[in-house]
Amino acid sequence: MSDKHEAQPGDTYASMIPYVVPASLDLLQGPTAGVVELPTRLDWGPDNRYDLANIDEATALYNKVISEASTEDDLTQHLNRDVLVALWPRLRLPRRCADLWNQAFPQLAAGNGTRG
Repeated sequence: MSDKHEAQPGDTYASMIPYVVPASLDLLQGPTAGVVELPTRLDWGPDNRYDLANIDEATALYNKVISEASTEDDLTQHLNRDVLVALWPRLRLPRRCADLWNQAFPQLAAGNGTRG
């Protein structure tokens, strides 16, 4: 599911970023361990490799993927449902992006991680 709508008077650039939200958290079957290398379209920084054993690196990876994904496949390939639920309270996402995810999956905001 993508978040696309026509620009309206008063819209800002931030309100028009087309964040992608998966149809279900159960689709997120990405890695739970090891080192993940992100493609340049998701991370154009000098080091695009993240060790999931390091909570700070895992948090950075999830922030980048959720903020920069342009397709549901970007999410399903790199994110894992259980890891996302565990990291959700640590993530620092753009407000509108976090709001879209919280609306789609209230269990993230509630912190209980019930299947969605």
